[in-house]
Amino acid sequence: MNNSELNLPHPDQSIGFSLWQTFMIWNRKINNALAAIELTHTQFVLLAGLGWLLKEKEPVSQIRLAEEARTDPMMTSQVLRTLEKKGLITRAPHPDDSRAKEIKLTNYGTEMLSHALTAVQKIDEDYFGVLEESRKSFHWNMNELIIKNL
Repeated sequence: MNNSELNLPHPDQSIGFSLWQTFMIWNRKINNALAAIELTHTQFVLLAGLGWLLKEKEPVSQIRLAEEARTDPMMTSQVLRTLEKKGLITRAPHPDDSRAKEIKLTNYGTEMLSHALTAVQKIDEDYFGVLEESRKSFHWNMNELIIKNL
């Protein structure tokens, strides 16, 4: 079979390809902004997830954070080690589970998260703002895809 015999649709007709391109453009903008404050996107997601979970006033374990962020527990542990070395979080024995670590933001981590959130929120506003009235339905549809494909 040669290339002319392949029945490939044009890339613009592929929703998966459009999603990939959309993600790559948005992700590049996020990575550039976060690089300025020496964070990776994954580090930011875990810091933001930790910040959110800490609002519940319950001790946060690495496993709970990985579940919330929907990240691999081993990768989460590695990234948390890096965040600890950067002085953004602390990890100590969990008060309710001797096998787990409790994670907390340091003051410096809280400050860095605040800067990162401001940068990411601005990018989100600029990037997704072009959708105007359809932005809420776009967000709702993405959440439906997540929920139905877990």
